[in-house]
Amino acid sequence: MKLLEAKHISHHFDYPLFYDVSLTLHARESIAVIGKSGSGKSTLLNIFSTLLKPDEGSVHLFGKDVSSMTQAELTRIKRKELGIVFQSHYLFKGFSAFENLEVAAILAEESIDEALLEKLDIKECMPQKVTELSGGQQQRVSIARVLTKKPTIIFADEPTGNLDKETAHVVMDLFFEYLEEREAGMMLVTHDEELAHRCMHVYKLQDKKLLKVK
Repeated sequence: MKLLEAKHISHHFDYPLFYDVSLTLHARESIAVIGKSGSGKSTLLNIFSTLLKPDEGSVHLFGKDVSSMTQAELTRIKRKELGIVFQSHYLFKGFSAFENLEVAAILAEESIDEALLEKLDIKECMPQKVTELSGGQQQRVSIARVLTKKPTIIFADEPTGNLDKETAHVVMDLFFEYLEEREAGMMLVTHDEELAHRCMHVYKLQDKKLLKVK
């Protein structure tokens, strides 16, 4: 099943960032995008996840053009179907780790999975305020918050940036397991080429183009 289809995407800020990018993501498929800092990887992810409009081209989610969706449709899709792991955690700082997950669960009408907390080794820190957690713990809470929503597409921007190598591989295993169980898809942006090559497909943003590597 086709979850996302992007056609001829181009974008610039003060300078051209990339042009004529086309890409398709299917259920149970994982795609990694690598490239130098400033090449536009995060911007591309923001366009695919509806956070940013491209200068040119179209993005279809679940068979429908994003530009033709009503605000209500977009809100529903963002709330229930898309899960975004940001490079910065964007956790609610005045809340505990558990309350951060609780908000996501309520909005998505889902429940918090205790097994998920154990796999990410964050069950013990659930009562703590987010500001009391280490960077790695915050990162894992952020990942748990996204998976609690049970999204159909995961957009992950450097999701393992604050994690040691072993934990990073545990998180990737968890993502791949999730894709199979939920028939979901994932788009990953990373500098870590070893992690990138664990995905089914790898693309590289280079010279303003998206090139297939694997």
